[in-house]
Amino acid sequence: MKNFTSLFIQLDETNKTSAKLAALKNYLKRAPPSDAAWAVVYLTGRRPKTPINAAQIRSWATAAANIPEWLFTESYDAVGDLAETVSLLLPIQGCGPTLTLTEWLEKRLFPLAVHAEECKREAITRWWNELDQSGRFVFTKLLTGAWRVGVSQRLVTRALAEVLNVDSDVIAHRLMGKWHPDDSFYAFLSCSDTRDADLSKPYPFYLAYPFDGVPDQLGSLADWQVEWKWDGIRAQVIKRQQEVFIWSRGEELVTERFPEIAAGAKHLPDGTVLDGEILAWTPVDGGSVQSFGQLQRRLGRKTIGKTLLKEVPVVLMTYDLLEWQGKDIRTSPLYKRRLYLEELLTDECLDGTIFLSPVVLDQNWQSLDEKRQESRNRRVEGFVLKAKESIYGVGRKRGDWWKWKIEPYSVDAVLLYAQRGSGRRASLYSDYTFGIWQENRLVPLAKAYSGLSNEEIREVDRFVRRNTVEKFGPVRSVPPKLVMELHFEGIRRSSRHKSGVAVRFPRIASIRKDKSPEEADSIETVLALLPLDERNQ
Repeated sequence: MKNFTSLFIQLDETNKTSAKLAALKNYLKRAPPSDAAWAVVYLTGRRPKTPINAAQIRSWATAAANIPEWLFTESYDAVGDLAETVSLLLPIQGCGPTLTLTEWLEKRLFPLAVHAEECKREAITRWWNELDQSGRFVFTKLLTGAWRVGVSQRLVTRALAEVLNVDSDVIAHRLMGKWHPDDSFYAFLSCSDTRDADLSKPYPFYLAYPFDGVPDQLGSLADWQVEWKWDGIRAQVIKRQQEVFIWSRGEELVTERFPEIAAGAKHLPDGTVLDGEILAWTPVDGGSVQSFGQLQRRLGRKTIGKTLLKEVPVVLMTYDLLEWQGKDIRTSPLYKRRLYLEELLTDECLDGTIFLSPVVLDQNWQSLDEKRQESRNRRVEGFVLKAKESIYGVGRKRGDWWKWKIEPYSVDAVLLYAQRGSGRRASLYSDYTFGIWQENRLVPLAKAYSGLSNEEIREVDRFVRRNTVEKFGPVRSVPPKLVMELHFEGIRRSSRHKSGVAVRFPRIASIRKDKSPEEADSIETVLALLPLDERNQ
């Protein structure tokens, strides 16, 4: 545990990728295999659910520190991070037993799930007292799951590859899917035999890089395969040994949530892996894409009822073939993989649930750009440009695959509420709620926390501190004075929001110092952005 604590502190104290990589490699070389595997779990975002919640941590820490609740709340508001607040308020009593990370998790923390709350409280309080300040901080991080240290899965994969002397693509593949962090799994990671036996395992996804240049700079259009950028859920559909598996890009097995696609995939030959997009689909009149909001109704559910199956049918829009006749063909050029895919999906669909994503043909880049402007009417986000000679890589890389999206939606909104951020922004008010005009009052439209520079965040933080009207726990309300331009990717009607609409991926584009609050956009302006078939609902 002490080594893992040291690793966390080193990662948290630097912004340099080289320093983070060195710290990861040093830890992986020294850690017991099961500890190294558990570290990979947390650093790659696979945090398991713990039997302790944030409310319990606050209550127990307040009692352990022997302070009133209001003082803990004020301290938390000042610090902005629950684990750090606990580590600072509780008296330091010891350095703790020399338990490994695995022992802390498997012999102490996880077994608490079957115990009563009082037993949990006694155990957590006792363990806090055993640890020094840094150990208590990291242990509480394990409890809360708020684990942001600026380390990507790609960097962890690179560190593992260099320490284990195994190709990074192989490591990335082995980290996909479900696995238990123990000695045997870590041994499997380091195995030189790269033939993986798990028939359900997907391949690492290859991602397109945002394109913001002039398309002419990409050379001849003839060298590129152009497809619509579908607005759905990226997925791989696997058929091996008569079994079907559907994996989301988030490495979640979602087969049961999309039974119609699984049924269609049973017609695929064994040894087939498709890459595509799951879309909500209207099957009449040749078929058309429904809004992403409709697709969201299918998410987060392990079982799908007959009503929802009927109201929100789905299809897989397939655009790549990763495994063909049992062979990994990712290193074959795209144009060959496309030929195999067309050979496989000869009727362009299987049982009406698996479609071949069409290639968009045009004479030149300018004409193609004109088609791109039709994207919203088609409920797509623009184009994906793929070099015909490209292999199917791992992660997001520049050069071969580009996403050429349409301009985002844009509105001017007024800052209403602010809350402290987390991690490095824990001491700054950097999470904001924005409103738009509805008649003569402002109603909340969206929350956003990205898009501003560090200097701009500090500027807004000073504004919030000087102009706070009310406090609602960690949230502060401010007078409607500050206008910002928001960008977002999609919009739909929503009865759950006061404005009547919900937006996708909102972020801040700029602070509009040239505009007064009265000049911010109204609900009528926002409703006009809705797709035509939703405006009059």
